[in-house]
Amino acid sequence: MKQPIRLGIRSAQAGLLVNTVLTGIKLVAGIVGNSGALIADAVESSADILSSAVVWSGLRVSTKEADQAYPFGYGKAEPLATAVVGLLLLGAATGIAIEAVRQIVTPHLTPAPFTLVVLVLVVVVKETLFRRVHAVGSAVDSAAVRADAWHHRSDAITSAAAFVGISISIWKGPGWEAADDWAALLASAIIAVNGLRILRPAVQDLMDRSPKEDVLERITAAATRVPGVQRIEKLKVRRAGVGVYVDLHVQADPGMSLHDAHELSGAVKGAIHAAEESVLGVLVHMEPYEGEGADVSATRG
Repeated sequence: MKQPIRLGIRSAQAGLLVNTVLTGIKLVAGIVGNSGALIADAVESSADILSSAVVWSGLRVSTKEADQAYPFGYGKAEPLATAVVGLLLLGAATGIAIEAVRQIVTPHLTPAPFTLVVLVLVVVVKETLFRRVHAVGSAVDSAAVRADAWHHRSDAITSAAAFVGISISIWKGPGWEAADDWAALLASAIIAVNGLRILRPAVQDLMDRSPKEDVLERITAAATRVPGVQRIEKLKVRRAGVGVYVDLHVQADPGMSLHDAHELSGAVKGAIHAAEESVLGVLVHMEPYEGEGADVSATRG
């Protein structure tokens, strides 16, 4: 198993364990402490558990070798897992909003002061987890791991909002019992925004969006530096999980033998693999060079 995938799976496993523990703590504290916001926070954390499990499964599937059924491998499992996490966030936001509105219109007791201690603990743990998991996601360039990290931050946001709401309801006293529910409603909107933020790039990757410009530039430079390459064109690069597939046309001397053209295409592939570690495969189309100069034309797909 590749090291980047291994790191991503470990971060998902850590998130799964932490979320399981925190969900139980928040649910018990919310019920005992009469806090609708804390109970809603526990619901959001339960979505975090499923989120980490989805990321874990997606990353494991993405490491499978290509076979006859999936000749380009299983890399798309990674953005698919990312999209599922985004949808889970949207679902959690909807559920929290519905429950918050129900609590607002339903008279209930003022939350117990001890719930504030629980929320402080949750915010600290989840924000720390967000920073660590997001760092791993950025290091291995995994959208699924970064999405899982944002799920942790969303949990920290809902907990912070609940802390503010409960503090207001305790401070103001009778008549302000719904303050924590209004806080939960605000938090649901923030979670929904994060869900959309995660979902959009995942859908783009599933539609074979081209990777970042610096990746394209490194591939272009590597191919054009190979002796014998006169020009490249129609460069197309698509993501497949944490890796990319490259398709390009290479123009060379029209008098070159078929054997030499084959050797040149192999040299181009080797140069691209050496220049960009994320490349999973390279398809080179050899063409006769009929122009002047050594300009590079790249069509980004």
